[in-house]
Amino acid sequence: MMPRTIIGGLLGGLALYFVGFIFWGTPLAALAYKSLPEAQGAALQLAMAQTLTTGGTGTYVVPNPATNAGTTLYGQGPVATVHYNSGGFPVVDAGALAVTLVLALIAGLVIAFALAKVARRSAEPSLAFRVGALFAIAIPLYLRLGDAFSNHFGLGYFAYGFVADAIGFVACVAVISRFLRVAPAGRPID
Repeated sequence: MMPRTIIGGLLGGLALYFVGFIFWGTPLAALAYKSLPEAQGAALQLAMAQTLTTGGTGTYVVPNPATNAGTTLYGQGPVATVHYNSGGFPVVDAGALAVTLVLALIAGLVIAFALAKVARRSAEPSLAFRVGALFAIAIPLYLRLGDAFSNHFGLGYFAYGFVADAIGFVACVAVISRFLRVAPAGRPID
């Protein structure tokens, strides 16, 4: 079962990466973002360079609600969470693609070893897939949509992220489950 689990995990990780690339590395990703006209975008970029550079790359909450004045300003709005990179990077960054591929492969392996435990203990061949698919939907449901509701930033980006993550993880689970076929007596097929 171990070789099948590893192969399934790596191929499942590739499926996860491929789906993620379709959603985030193609023009389809534009559905997740709002955009500004070029002049407004340049003005905002200049304002960020003038105000956020001293703090450097990171995620900022604006205004900062950690003070009395900041709490008042936060309540009045507008507010933003800004993911900021002071140096910039290429739109298509080969280094980032390589790191996310490695992370997807690791995630696929972790999922495969978890689903292998389910498959070994069940005489029902589809149980590992069903359990994995439910987790594959539940986790991004809470993480992505939870962000939208707790931060009041609207659903667009977060709903898109939920759909991308759920489809990616279900595809990963489906590939892995194919490699974890179970014999009628509940013993895995090697």
